[in-house]
Amino acid sequence: MPGVQQALQLYGVSSSTALFQGQQILEWALVVQPDEAQFPMKALYTSAAQQTCLSVGEAFKSFKALLKLWRQGELPERPQPPHYRTANGLFQISYHKRWLKLVDGQVRVPMGTACKVWFNLPEIFLPFPTNLDWSKVRELQIVPRAGYFDAVWICEGKPVEPVAIDPEKALSIDPGLDNWLTCTDSLGNAFIVDGKHLKSLNQGYNKRVANIKAGKPQGFWCNLLDRITGKRNRQMRDAVNKAARIVVNHCLENGLGTLVFGWNQGQKKGAEMGRKTNQKFVSVPTAKLKKRIQQLAEQYGMEFIEQEESYTSKASALDLDEIPVFGAKPEGWKSSGKRVKRGLYRSADGTEINADCNGAWNIGRKANVVGMQRKPSRGHLTSPKRLRVWDLPHVDPTRSAETPSGDSPSL
Repeated sequence: MPGVQQALQLYGVSSSTALFQGQQILEWALVVQPDEAQFPMKALYTSAAQQTCLSVGEAFKSFKALLKLWRQGELPERPQPPHYRTANGLFQISYHKRWLKLVDGQVRVPMGTACKVWFNLPEIFLPFPTNLDWSKVRELQIVPRAGYFDAVWICEGKPVEPVAIDPEKALSIDPGLDNWLTCTDSLGNAFIVDGKHLKSLNQGYNKRVANIKAGKPQGFWCNLLDRITGKRNRQMRDAVNKAARIVVNHCLENGLGTLVFGWNQGQKKGAEMGRKTNQKFVSVPTAKLKKRIQQLAEQYGMEFIEQEESYTSKASALDLDEIPVFGAKPEGWKSSGKRVKRGLYRSADGTEINADCNGAWNIGRKANVVGMQRKPSRGHLTSPKRLRVWDLPHVDPTRSAETPSGDSPSL
């Protein structure tokens, strides 16, 4: 698509202007005024070109703010400035609704002056989704994906109906791999969002990519890789949205007003679990899931807490062990219980519970959530329900959405 290709070039030109003119980073308002004779500016529709320049300005404005935080010691790593787009890469292009027109179920999208001359293409028409209301549309984004383009319609959202929630009732989440999310709440409920299917999809994708690239030069890519990568990305986005909805719906149904998510910043960057496990762990989009859960929680008025989770798996929830902060463990600190095998934790008196539920409860304790400072019951941490993101064809559909996990809940 010519417009997307010119947006890429304009993004690169604007990045150079923002970063290097006068040996300083310009304010975003100055970047929006590129030379009208620039080749990409002529090829794009004027408002779309200005929006591309604004994207550059916003990226550098964010970089400056992060750089200031890093210099104040509030960020562990120095932020990197926005990069140039990759060679032959593409950049998204945006159109405000005022430049669009709905004609017989098709949306007219105007092209730039140069496109009219080069390709005799003054406009293109995109089918408008029948499930959307044109009066609610605010913007159109044409986003390049792996081998195809997405038309993303930005619409005015429906007002959220108020739901009675109590900030003293909380849900605590421990993310993982086979058990993607292990959740315990202050009311005595526990469940696991299954991650095995997601891991299997990633394994199949990685294996197929490796087979296609075998014997090929570095950087090899083809249409087949485009198709399977696009499919894999869509599956990951679907899993993120469905898993986030499972968590937030549980909070709404039970009136939980606080949501605690266990997270260690940069945990994927420094992962050292072996080549195979690293590949499985890094390719699972847990960070995107955390962000999506935070968005939905804030939408419904819940408090979202991101909690550093060091020592939460070692400490015993049933014995109310003190949980140290990373880098400040007291000398001689030792947990009352221990993990005896995968998925099984044994407390000081020999009580055996689910290891991930133990960690999830301790994350809530470490965040100082009011409803999770007490000792939990054994049953609360023993047999969580296992919830599947997708229905599996070989599983009874009446049990696919909510299945008790039995005696070995995390295996």
